[in-house]
Amino acid sequence: GGTDITPCYVDAEDMKHFHGTYKEVCEKYGEHLFPELKKWADDYFLIAHRGETRGMGGIFFDDKNDWHPARHTAFAKDCLAAVVPAYVPILQKHRHDEVTEEQKRWQQLRRGRYVEFNLVYDRGTTFGLKTNGRTESILMSLPETARWEYCHEPAAGTPEAEALDCFRKPRDWA
Repeated sequence: GGTDITPCYVDAEDMKHFHGTYKEVCEKYGEHLFPELKKWADDYFLIAHRGETRGMGGIFFDDKNDWHPARHTAFAKDCLAAVVPAYVPILQKHRHDEVTEEQKRWQQLRRGRYVEFNLVYDRGTTFGLKTNGRTESILMSLPETARWEYCHEPAAGTPEAEALDCFRKPRDWA
């Protein structure tokens, strides 16, 4: 289990909110847990051939097996209950944001990274495809449109460059 956030641009307030929501959940199970699961997410969601993550972090615990099953279940339920409070305020805050063509192009490039991660590294996707799962159901989580450009690097000092720096060097937002 786990969750991550994949914005195209840095909004430190949004990242503090998202990560802070999951930090609160984790701290009910021990102060060490959030840093452990955040690092796990940073490592898991790495697109190694790009040297960047697919998003701006989260928590990950799919192979965690050092607790009693009832504790795991309770933790997973608490994480699930945090999805709406973690994401919806961010969606509401930005739902009327205007987007330029350049921002849309950057979004499409970031969606390409999401596709790369899911098709190359995501264990659930690759397991489903290798075991003759229902292909359309497996690929349903991919964005409908994406973009790739050869050796694309955003111009220094731009919001896109700031975001890429976060994808290359995960931050501690909480």
